[in-house]
Amino acid sequence: MAHSGTSDPAQDRTPQDPDTLASTSSTTSASGSQLVSRRSLRATRTAHTAKAPAAARPGAAAAVQKSAPAAKDGKPAKRKGGWILNVGVMTVATGIIATMSLPAFAFNPGDAESSAFGPSAADSMKKAQAQSVAVGEGVTASTVSRDAATATSQAQLDSQKAAAAATAAAEAARQRAAVSLANYASYSGPSVSDFLANPPYPSFSLAQVFSVAKQYIGTPYVYGGASPAGFDCSGYVMYVYAQFGISLPHSVSGEAARGTKISINDAQPGDLIVMPGHIGFYAGNGNIMDAPDSGRSISIRPIWTSDYYVVRLGI
Repeated sequence: MAHSGTSDPAQDRTPQDPDTLASTSSTTSASGSQLVSRRSLRATRTAHTAKAPAAARPGAAAAVQKSAPAAKDGKPAKRKGGWILNVGVMTVATGIIATMSLPAFAFNPGDAESSAFGPSAADSMKKAQAQSVAVGEGVTASTVSRDAATATSQAQLDSQKAAAAATAAAEAARQRAAVSLANYASYSGPSVSDFLANPPYPSFSLAQVFSVAKQYIGTPYVYGGASPAGFDCSGYVMYVYAQFGISLPHSVSGEAARGTKISINDAQPGDLIVMPGHIGFYAGNGNIMDAPDSGRSISIRPIWTSDYYVVRLGI
């Protein structure tokens, strides 16, 4: 049996934790049987901490030894390159702070002009400036005129259509007159002089005159014509009266001067209707039988004017 104040044998001792060792050391120091320094206590605590994880995790000691640098003189070695990591972290943090401050700067354009981010010289030059242009006295303003739009009225369209129709009719009449003139030139029948030399109707009668004149209805108008191949108005009257031995000139005024004026109420078919520049046979009931004009033929039609008078021949 061991007595109090005597140390136990070494093989009976068990490891204790640092706090127990510290307490034991203090007790031992107090009793004066054993002295323990602080350095020895620190070394003991470090060895205990390093051994505990290695025992708990297989293979962990090798990893710890590989990752942690070896201690020198009982102190852990400082990790190389730590300052580079610190500088990188500070740089990233500074960039994040600057980025977050930009929106605040953008929302305050008044302060932006007074700050380092104010408008540049090129931006200032883009602003509009007042300008003035001097014009010499010799320069005059040009007169600007606008074309006036015009539209054709319905009346104008109708007039144009009527004019076109009249032109077409005149052209057709001209062609017919050309044909009639060709036929007139080829006529070989008796002429006015032949009838005056030997009249086929020696006895004169208005009814007989009108009957002979009707035989030529449908004969085309030919300017200057005096035969059944073609008549004009005075040539028609001259050719009919020549068959009764009465000689008349080839003109309206000359034929009217050979007769005697009578009233329209006394007029009979065979008498002459005289108008300005025109003459024909009275056909009764207010009608006239005449050679009208170019393109048309001898026919009976109503008297269309009041400017006329009646002349009778043979009295």
